[in-house]
Amino acid sequence: METLKIFYLSAREFLEHPLFKLGNTAFTLSTILYLVISITLLFYLSGKLKRLLQNRILAKYNVEIGVRQAISTILRYVIVVVGLVVIIQTAGIDLSFITILAGALGVGIGFGLQNITNNFVSGIVILIERPVKVGDRIEVNTTSGEKVNGDVINISARATTILTNDNIAIIVPNSNLITSAVINWSYNDRRVRFNFVVPVHYDEDPEVVKKLLLEVARENEGVLKNPIPDVLLDEFADSSINYVLRIWTTRYIQKPGVLRSQLYYAIAKKFRENNITIPYHQLDLYVKEMVSEKLKSGLDG
Repeated sequence: METLKIFYLSAREFLEHPLFKLGNTAFTLSTILYLVISITLLFYLSGKLKRLLQNRILAKYNVEIGVRQAISTILRYVIVVVGLVVIIQTAGIDLSFITILAGALGVGIGFGLQNITNNFVSGIVILIERPVKVGDRIEVNTTSGEKVNGDVINISARATTILTNDNIAIIVPNSNLITSAVINWSYNDRRVRFNFVVPVHYDEDPEVVKKLLLEVARENEGVLKNPIPDVLLDEFADSSINYVLRIWTTRYIQKPGVLRSQLYYAIAKKFRENNITIPYHQLDLYVKEMVSEKLKSGLDG
């Protein structure tokens, strides 16, 4: 027992021995261990609580995924901030040290952390105002100028993750979604209208063409019956009359190219069955008789 008591006292003395001092606070090994363990547990448990709230509790009430993600993320931020304050106070750290640390952080922000701070604040704005939310289909320009089109799968403190149709996850800084123009295909609901141009020969009856295009739209399961499809006569072009087939869909927001292909295949088949001609682009060249005669006389000479 005496040996255990001596070992306990030696270990306690080792843990309580001051390593360095900041302000009026002496940091010991036990203080550092307490901070590391407490902060690690705080971030781990707050993450578990976020997932529980998002995937279990709010999901039971059929709250949409974007709202669940925003509420759970903001709640986690609040818990982390309050938890850090409690941990610092219970560790006996002098609050004047926090003031010094905040000042140093302010200097760091001024010199090199502007982008991180900007993205963090932008993330908070996105979560509160919700111009973009998890599950939305968006189109945005990246910092390199490349256009990104995909589904929002996560909004974190620094960046938003967008999943493209090619199953590629693209990380876009939150500030891009605030400062750049963003096309949100599903801001109000998941209904989107697409316009498909269909050129037809001048000899074809416009009413017949309209009837066949509407039949193609109604026969496609991905096209909504309400709002109803429509056909516009858009342009008298050089070699064709251009019609526009306008349809609404919710199924093919992520894959408009697939829907376009399906409709064009069906249109080609329907036109072939009804002897409707899709013209080639053609250019008629007329040469004046006088010009041709001069050319001929020049060659003879």
